[in-house]
Amino acid sequence: MILIDHKDRRPIYEQVIERFQQMILCGAMQPNAPMPSVRSLAMELSLNPNTIQRAYQELERAGYIYTIKGKGSFVSETVTAAAHKRQEIQREMQGIVDKALLAGIAAEELSEIIKICIQNSNVLTNKRAIKGELT
Repeated sequence: MILIDHKDRRPIYEQVIERFQQMILCGAMQPNAPMPSVRSLAMELSLNPNTIQRAYQELERAGYIYTIKGKGSFVSETVTAAAHKRQEIQREMQGIVDKALLAGIAAEELSEIIKICIQNSNVLTNKRAIKGELT
């Protein structure tokens, strides 16, 4: 389900967060589905439970999951999580667009660059792979 890259410079909890975000947003994890327990996921990944707990806290703060005391954590409605992720991506893209425009790249050329990036993206292939992991 979750693969940790120990060569990645990012903290492990951030990798866990990113992976769950991907699975939730692409529909591999359905709304209201139970999340793995902190203890079981920590054992499965050979991680400290505090690492998983921190990832879950961040996912809950960002609206990807919700917790019911005594019952566990569950996947939130995808609409809320997707809206949050869109806002985050828009902020990141705005910074990149501003840099490109300041570097003298014309709006039309920038639009063409974005189209090329979309064509070269392998996200659609990865989405299918992520969905296949849970089946």
